[in-house]
Amino acid sequence: MSRAYLLTLQFDGTAFCGWQRQRDGRSVQGEVERVLGRLAGAPTKAIAAGRTDAGVHALGMPVSTSLPDRWTAADLLRALNALLPGDIAVSRVQRVRPGTDARRHALGRRYRYLIGTDAAARSPFRRCTEWALGRAPSLAALERAAADIRGEHDFRAFAVVGEPKPHYRCRIAEAEWTELEDARLRFTVAADRFLHHMVRFLVATMVEIGLGRRAPTEMAELLGQTDNQRTAAPAPASGLAFLSAEYPPDLFLEDAAAW
Repeated sequence: MSRAYLLTLQFDGTAFCGWQRQRDGRSVQGEVERVLGRLAGAPTKAIAAGRTDAGVHALGMPVSTSLPDRWTAADLLRALNALLPGDIAVSRVQRVRPGTDARRHALGRRYRYLIGTDAAARSPFRRCTEWALGRAPSLAALERAAADIRGEHDFRAFAVVGEPKPHYRCRIAEAEWTELEDARLRFTVAADRFLHHMVRFLVATMVEIGLGRRAPTEMAELLGQTDNQRTAAPAPASGLAFLSAEYPPDLFLEDAAAW
């Protein structure tokens, strides 16, 4: 017999080729499945709520898996953190209903993007977790641009070319810029779904508006485009972090453990 669990992962994406296992390169999925297989005594699959790219981080990435019923949430939390490499940690283990899929059952996802606006952003201790822009875009212009993307839109102009999908519509529930006290800007965005590179395309284009390189109306105009030819190149992966995902409450069972 097996039990289904939802793991909440934190990871520094700097040294990874992304979440998804690939033929060449070190992946977060590969490391997690290696440890899960050791604990289960057999190959074990891990499904994440989002497929982060190379260099993208996570503060709360849900990952679904199944393990033999000898494992409790508390024991699994301790064992995973003892065996995983130092750039991956599990902050919570929650037992869920059989068949729970972290990707398919997610109702929404939230990301954060950080931008360093001062000269010290070039510090090697900051560059791996933020975009070292080194200048301050207009916060008012950024906020106006963010307002244009809230709601449901076709985000084809903010998606990677060559990835056909049934549709490109996403519902943005939150899109907020915040000026932090340490010379950084934070963009928080939540939606029912995200397209490949979508957040990084959005951030880069809004920053160009904030720097006066694009007209304030361009964000709204791009939402009507059928390709990404007019969109800014994606912002650096280092500034992006997966924050959390939402699930129906009835998926969760009582057994849970957190650090």
